[in-house]
Amino acid sequence: MPRNLNRPLERTIVKAILKYLNGLPHCLARKRWGGGMGVGGDPDVDACYRGRSLQLEVKRPGARPTALQLRRIEEWRKAGAVATVVTSVDQVRYVIEGIDAGIIRLELLGDVEAERGRGR
Repeated sequence: MPRNLNRPLERTIVKAILKYLNGLPHCLARKRWGGGMGVGGDPDVDACYRGRSLQLEVKRPGARPTALQLRRIEEWRKAGAVATVVTSVDQVRYVIEGIDAGIIRLELLGDVEAERGRGR
């Protein structure tokens, strides 16, 4: 199947998100690597912003998270983390703005755009 050149690769999106987050004051973000030492389905980006745990599953636009990834996001949320699926730096910026404003409400798994439509 030919690659869709109009959609950035997931690793390209992750790199841009890490650059954005690590450029913010009071933020530290790392790529979580899979493999034998990790937990299957855990989000791609593990960050802390102003004391809040931020867990981001990164997908290419149009791609969907697996059932296991959605379960892990829910586990992180139950533990108090801000956890969601994102496809761009703009979506991460929206999450950060919500944290800053104290109004972050991500009830729908992986649906930052729907949340943006409700709150803005």
